[in-house]
Amino acid sequence: MHNHAVIFDIDGVLVDSYESHYQSWNLLAENHGRTCSETEFADQFGRTTREVLEAQWADANLSEDDYRKLDDEKEDLYRQIIATEFPEMPHARALIHNLHQIGWHIALGSSGPLENVNLAIEKLGIQDQIQAAISGNDVSCGKPDPEVFLIAAERIQVPAKNCVVIEDATHGIEAARAAGMKSIGFVSRGRTKEELKSADLLIDHLEEVTPELLMSLLWS
Repeated sequence: MHNHAVIFDIDGVLVDSYESHYQSWNLLAENHGRTCSETEFADQFGRTTREVLEAQWADANLSEDDYRKLDDEKEDLYRQIIATEFPEMPHARALIHNLHQIGWHIALGSSGPLENVNLAIEKLGIQDQIQAAISGNDVSCGKPDPEVFLIAAERIQVPAKNCVVIEDATHGIEAARAAGMKSIGFVSRGRTKEELKSADLLIDHLEEVTPELLMSLLWS
């Protein structure tokens, strides 16, 4: 097996989760007599639940305990939505299967909670094809800190310079660069080419990712 790896972010890369996250923020707001417009959601998309709560619920004077409960409630609502009708990103499963077949190491590096990561792995049916899955529970610093990707590389024992990260968010691209890894920016729903332009390469669809493309990126 050659010593190269692809590290996938999950949200917006393997899971087409824009709509499901929007729905879960809506339900959370409704449960607490508030509203969440799509504009408000789009502005905050890709940040942690906690960061969004701090930005959008600032007037609620929340305690640390309130934040924790709302965070859990939001993620629970999100999991209920995707468990019912899982929004797999087109070609996600096939890409992981193909790379695994030819000997690439595959890891997941997400800021989301462990339960979200496990649910995605189960729904995609990729348990046997990935060597490591890092969630927000494994790290003390979220992206753009490189910790999540460095832990992933360490677990699969592949040097950072041999890893390509596929991400749909600016923070993730910054984290990959800080880890010394190559990055592919996936312009999925709610993202723009402009905001991801610091990636080494931009794609619009996962079908564009081939072993040849990955190798040319690592050797560039």
